[in-house]
Amino acid sequence: MAEFEGFDHYRPPEEPRRKRRKDGGTGKKSRRGEELMVPQAQFEKFDSYYGKPIVKFPPWEWPIGAYFFLGGLAGGSSMLAVGSRATGNKELARNASLTTFAAAAAGSALLVLDLGRPERLLNMFRVFKLSSPMNVGSWLLAGFSTLAALPAVAEFDDLTNRQLPVPGVLRTVLHTAATPAGVAAGLLGSPLTAYTAVLLGDTSVPAWQAARNELPALFVSSAACASGGAGLVTTSTVANGPARKLAVAGAIADVISLRAVKNNIGEVMRETLETGKAGHLLHAAELCTIGGGVVAAVAGRNRVAAAAAGVALMAGSCLTRFGILQAGHQSTSDPKYVVEPQRERLTTRVESGGTGDSITTAR
Repeated sequence: MAEFEGFDHYRPPEEPRRKRRKDGGTGKKSRRGEELMVPQAQFEKFDSYYGKPIVKFPPWEWPIGAYFFLGGLAGGSSMLAVGSRATGNKELARNASLTTFAAAAAGSALLVLDLGRPERLLNMFRVFKLSSPMNVGSWLLAGFSTLAALPAVAEFDDLTNRQLPVPGVLRTVLHTAATPAGVAAGLLGSPLTAYTAVLLGDTSVPAWQAARNELPALFVSSAACASGGAGLVTTSTVANGPARKLAVAGAIADVISLRAVKNNIGEVMRETLETGKAGHLLHAAELCTIGGGVVAAVAGRNRVAAAAAGVALMAGSCLTRFGILQAGHQSTSDPKYVVEPQRERLTTRVESGGTGDSITTAR
């Protein structure tokens, strides 16, 4: 091989590779007697991977909490309107129909506000996907709002002695279609009260994922409180009987459902519901719900007491939605709410011998 002057062909010998300590510098051994490659991770509050949360919280702000509350109010009020119309309670049916449409319209506006641009809402209707709670909920809200508008406009037309600038033929069609449209809206109202809970449980947020089986019952009972409370506020004591019964039943179910969430979510995750801002919100929600339910049951035939009970019940329902949202946010802020429940689930699977389908076979 030819050598060229001016070039140095000398290469220093490679340094011997350093032997890596299998204990990660700790000298500790695993329970199998093998030396650990890395030390056991220790998680402290608000300390995570490179300062980032392990699970990212959805970019939801206060409009989503209000949207959840208004969706429950609209869904519950639509069912109350159907029942009232079927029993001949015209005053309560009218008020519940107007509440349904107002809540659905305001909720839709808040959803658009959170999305930032109206066209983003339209993009949700490009497909229909049953496996996506958000997509199904978008179609549900659109159909519900359209149907709820017909009886609400008809009721408002009657309130103004049919002075709305509507052609005679169109007015006849409107009033004829109001009843079947109201019934259809009532049928859609039931899933509307619960779909947001399913949406939360379908995310990777630890607190919502852990409570996914109990959240629908909590949201439905909370919707009953809100719609019953709205009926107490807007309706005279002569006609508010069904609303009063719904409010009391909803308050009882709400308290039981919230207890079920706390009892079944696990010891570690329960902290997210009982501490911090979420703990304060849910505690205040429980006080409002219990207070409103007791007043509605004892003094619901008094106009002032009924209105006060209705306001308390609606406040409790709203605080419940914001409290659950905040609990989800707190569960993503501290990595222990992600890691410790995973370890508990793995321990349970190891003890039962059910890790054959997983790449993780040891803690």
